[in-house]
Amino acid sequence: MSTKIFVGCWTRFLREGKQAVQLYNGGVRGHQRFAKHAGPGRGHIGLGRALSKLGFCSRSQAFEIIRAGRVKLKGAVSKNPEAAVRFGKDRIEVDGVVVERAKKMYWMLNKPRGLVTTTEDERGRETVYAGLPAELPWMAPVGRLDKASEGLLLFTNDSEWAARITAPESHLEKTYHVQIDAVAENEIMEALRHGVICGDGELLKAKRAKRIRAGEKNSWIEIVLDEGKNRQIRRMLEARGVEVLRLIRVAIGPLELGRLEKGQARELTTEEQNKITSTLAYG
Repeated sequence: MSTKIFVGCWTRFLREGKQAVQLYNGGVRGHQRFAKHAGPGRGHIGLGRALSKLGFCSRSQAFEIIRAGRVKLKGAVSKNPEAAVRFGKDRIEVDGVVVERAKKMYWMLNKPRGLVTTTEDERGRETVYAGLPAELPWMAPVGRLDKASEGLLLFTNDSEWAARITAPESHLEKTYHVQIDAVAENEIMEALRHGVICGDGELLKAKRAKRIRAGEKNSWIEIVLDEGKNRQIRRMLEARGVEVLRLIRVAIGPLELGRLEKGQARELTTEEQNKITSTLAYG
């Protein structure tokens, strides 16, 4: 091989090698930048979610205190609610105090009409937390009842248990007693059971529906649902031209509201909590 050819080949080799190194370094730096700003990876959860799972506060409240610079992760202040946390391993502090997993709690409230099911209401309306003892640690409502509805509402700081109760695939039955401004004829009961097409075109139906008692102008009916569509009962009856006068949730699975006074709350017994858990396990 001539010297000229050898030099040409060697120069080309060095040039291509340099380009490969530049591409590799660029890729590494890009990956590092992505990892720095991306959310939690596999085996990790976000800092805000971690505080919620620990039972310290709601996720929205966690985002607020994190952004306010009140939270330390592994000894350093983090203002990123999505900062990656090895749950159960990484040290988290709020206002200088280490956050430990709270004891799991399960409560029920007989929600009165007029309270909104939210942690904080931006319009200043009274929330369902008005019915809970002030000294309790933070718990979240399990599902919701709208402002005009009453009855059984669960609270817990066990986010996994709550998720299983509200998951559509659990098909956990919820039982409601509903007062309507009409006589509950068989036609209405059949329509609720077989399905009603609502104003938005969605087909909604009850798992079971029966008349409890009827007067000359209104009736009480019992409706059992095993799916959690938004305002489902009100929408079904509205589609039939029937007005809901009162709507009270009286049971969730095997757990009944019983004689708990309106506006009062109490802790579930171990037996009650286990009954719901067993129902979820065996469907």
